[in-house]
Amino acid sequence: QVQLVESGGGSVQAGGSLRLSCAASRMGYCMAWFRRAPGKEREGVALIVKGGATAYLDSVKGRFAISKDNAKKTLYLQMNSLKSEDTAMYYCAATLGGCTIPDIRAASFDYWGQGTQVTVSS
Repeated sequence: QVQLVESGGGSVQAGGSLRLSCAASRMGYCMAWFRRAPGKEREGVALIVKGGATAYLDSVKGRFAISKDNAKKTLYLQMNSLKSEDTAMYYCAATLGGCTIPDIRAASFDYWGQGTQVTVSS
């Protein structure tokens, strides 16, 4: 079992930055951030594998950065140059098994947090 608790969401103006954190009871082999905007499908935003390889949704490349601190058992998502279209509930996910790269598929993940809201105003 893996428990995940997100934090760091909030309201910010377009062009601003936020850093999301996900405290884990244990780190998964593969961990990721997903988001769901109102009226839209859930989408994978960023993924990081145990060895450090990463993958990103095309629309966030160059703006978002996923990282992890194994000693602190924490996953991060640094979000810069935020846009109104980044507004969504953001979820942390983990799996103890493998995952695909570069595809960020929800079906690969077994454990999910409750989410943290990010609102970007233009």
